Amino acid sequence: MEQSINETNRPPWGILSILMIGAFISMLNETLLNVALPSIMKDLDVSPSTVQWLSTGYMLVNGVMIPATAFLIQKFTVRRLFLTAMGLFFIGTVLAGFATSFPVLLGARMVQASGAAIMMPLLMNVMLTSFPPEKRGGAMGLFGLVFIFAPAVGPTLSGWLIEHFDWRMLFHLVTPIAAIVLLIAVFLLKDKKEHVEIRLDFLSFLLSTIGFGGLLYGFSSAGDKGWDSPEVYVTIAVGAISILLFIWRQLKLEVPMLNFRIFKYPMFSLSSAISIVITMAMFSAMLLLPIYVQSIRGISPIKSGLLMLPGSILMGIMSPITGKLFDKYGGRVLAVVGLTITIATSYYLSTLTLHTSYTELMLIYSARMFGMSMVMMPVVTNGLNQLPAQFYPHGTAMNSTLQQVSGAIGSALLVTIMSNRTKTHAPEIAASTMKQLTGQPTPAELADMQQQIAMQAMLEGINDAFLVSVGIACIALVLAFFIKRVKPAGGVQETGKRAPQKLAEN
Repeated sequence: MEQSINETNRPPWGILSILMIGAFISMLNETLLNVALPSIMKDLDVSPSTVQWLSTGYMLVNGVMIPATAFLIQKFTVRRLFLTAMGLFFIGTVLAGFATSFPVLLGARMVQASGAAIMMPLLMNVMLTSFPPEKRGGAMGLFGLVFIFAPAVGPTLSGWLIEHFDWRMLFHLVTPIAAIVLLIAVFLLKDKKEHVEIRLDFLSFLLSTIGFGGLLYGFSSAGDKGWDSPEVYVTIAVGAISILLFIWRQLKLEVPMLNFRIFKYPMFSLSSAISIVITMAMFSAMLLLPIYVQSIRGISPIKSGLLMLPGSILMGIMSPITGKLFDKYGGRVLAVVGLTITIATSYYLSTLTLHTSYTELMLIYSARMFGMSMVMMPVVTNGLNQLPAQFYPHGTAMNSTLQQVSGAIGSALLVTIMSNRTKTHAPEIAASTMKQLTGQPTPAELADMQQQIAMQAMLEGINDAFLVSVGIACIALVLAFFIKRVKPAGGVQETGKRAPQKLAEN
């Protein structure tokens, strides 16, 4: 089964299968740990702010590494890159599974992340080069299955494992799968590539690291530390300045590390804008619904994960179907229909009460995921389709980077809105409750009343945050009406000095 991407006109399904399995377990691993954080806190005796670094650190390494993947994909073969990425991921997984202290566990997670960051852009780039534009929808639908299904299954699987085993089992489960994929890749993954004489610009890498790392850390810390914390606004400011310098540097270089000239292609720019907005809106349900279900309703983590599982499975099933529909009808119809469903279901989630039924929540969340399944992959694929082949590595790296940053910004924004609105609603609800009292409450009644006020205030804060996500999704809907079906632009050199080819409308 020796296949070469460059030697056959047929899609290299063997190579793609290996890459997909590797990408699947790396993305699954990213969300497996979230439910286990309380157990790790207790076992390793660390605080909530410390243990959160297992997620924040993973995300930061991804944010730092992903911009460099455009250079790596151009410089090295698929085989070499995948073996390096999978090797790093395997080593990190083994170390994490046997970690007896928090620093070792954190270091292992960062090693994992350095490998995982390469896999998704690499897989997407191979898919773009393996399929003609008219068949990319179906192929990217399979990519969407990995992108959506793996992180969605993670919390439910993690909840079940934590209830029955030690948290280290999360890593022990992934270790043999990673080892098998690595061995298969060693013997079966073959591809040829001409030697490319390009060098990594160290200043670009440094500015990218400080810029994206600063933004991701700053926005991720805002929900916990508050926007007035110097740790938040200083890191965001430093990150923003570094990114501006990074962009300026890329525009000056003959062969940039990450080519920002791809934004000259209008459909890629539009797809990037929609992706940023929809990623921010997507995080509303992923963050706020578990808080509502567990903190306000008192539902267990495993049941919280199960509540989201049908929607995640539905989204995974729909991804290949959506890809086929994209090949036939283009991205605009799918995006408009999907965003309309997303807006309607998000609005419903902004009207939650203390008595909304579990079944009702499951159905509305599933409908929301159904809507979102019609948006992300078609929009991204339509944008990438306009780029010339030499810009594919830059397009995939740019998309992955923007999703990381917009996810962090969306999380911080929505958590901040929830927290601030909770503080605003609490005195209003307390005043209204006091007016309704007919006598002096007992201490027990007073404590119970204070708890009810706090829960009601948090509920109103969550509803307000969902309402903001409705507004964010509306922006994406307006932008979706401007989507046009495109064909790859031609005749653009690496320096990007010629104008993009005119769009072919749907």
